[in-house]
Amino acid sequence: MLCITLIILMNYMEPATVLSISVGVMLVAITGFSIYTAFGPPGKELRDPFDEHED
Repeated sequence: MLCITLIILMNYMEPATVLSISVGVMLVAITGFSIYTAFGPPGKELRDPFDEHED
């Protein structure tokens, strides 16, 4: 679905605009997934190596 949307957009926009929008969307998606992984439900399974070595 995303490929079809990009192909349609490429007919109406400059290639540099499509590339910059694609990179921006990927950046936001990766950032959102990272925040979800760190602070969401999967974050409870993460271990803190600094807590394991407290004196």
